Amino acid sequence: MNLQTLFQDFNPSKFLVYSCLMIFTALFALRLDGFIEWSYWTIFSPIWFWKGMVILGATIGSYVWWRHPHSRLEGDAYVHYKAMLITLALHLILLMFELLVCDKLESDRHLWILVFIPLIFISVVSIAVCIWAVKHDRSFELELFCAVNVLQFIFLALRLDGFITWSWEVVFVPLWALLCLSLVAVLYAIVFAAVLLRTPQINARQRRTSLNSALAYTFLVVPILVFQVLLASKLDGDISLNYTTVAMPLLISHMTLIFMSFGAKGGNRWWFGIRKDFCHFLLSLCPLLQEYGNISYQPRSDQDQPPSEPMTCLIDQFGLEFI
Repeated sequence: MNLQTLFQDFNPSKFLVYSCLMIFTALFALRLDGFIEWSYWTIFSPIWFWKGMVILGATIGSYVWWRHPHSRLEGDAYVHYKAMLITLALHLILLMFELLVCDKLESDRHLWILVFIPLIFISVVSIAVCIWAVKHDRSFELELFCAVNVLQFIFLALRLDGFITWSWEVVFVPLWALLCLSLVAVLYAIVFAAVLLRTPQINARQRRTSLNSALAYTFLVVPILVFQVLLASKLDGDISLNYTTVAMPLLISHMTLIFMSFGAKGGNRWWFGIRKDFCHFLLSLCPLLQEYGNISYQPRSDQDQPPSEPMTCLIDQFGLEFI
């Protein structure tokens, strides 16, 4: 991957979200093991930063939308702006859940089922948002994650409050099912990449793209499965590993997502009122960066995009919006 391709395909929103999640995971595991004694409000600081950037980006984007009416006629600007507002609303509800979780961990004055109510509400609303996103060709990774895990959220809340006494392996059954489907998708990606590698009619670029996708999704799904097995065993008392060790596979998945953000493309151009591709905006803002990188950046048109494999197209539909 050369510098020009790196700039063209980089998705800063996903990079921000995945980086914040990775830092939060590491801090939370260290806090559970007692290696650090910070308050949970401090442990959640990467989450607060993420949500703060969402609110700030949507506020600036709305201001630019109001001050520049002519920009609303640019392509599908209305769809982009509506998608930004929908994402902002979902993140605000998600922020409510995170505030309740943090308060619960600090004071233990709520039932977990009450804490999970905003998350369950998001899961129900996300079904409609996913339908809207498919209709308007928008990405919906966060919404899809919430929609398919509504039963898992209910089980977690009931188990944490003691209303059910199932083992954690049983509590995680909805997640096991989702991971099994993900493994099937990964196997399909690997087989598809292997077939392309042995097909001489396919050019080298397509073969390389397919192979990279298969490797990326393998390093994404398999560590999550390992983490889930370790976590269930840890919570059931079957192993004596600390939480930091248990979280290591999840950190590998976070690192994979961060690397994948450099080839994620897309994103909503109304965040922070940029109204153009982020890297085009960055290079136009800093001409010295363009000269230093010795690149000439031009936004890609749809005709310039290389053809994608069916598996890649399917998974790329689940890209985060402000993600």
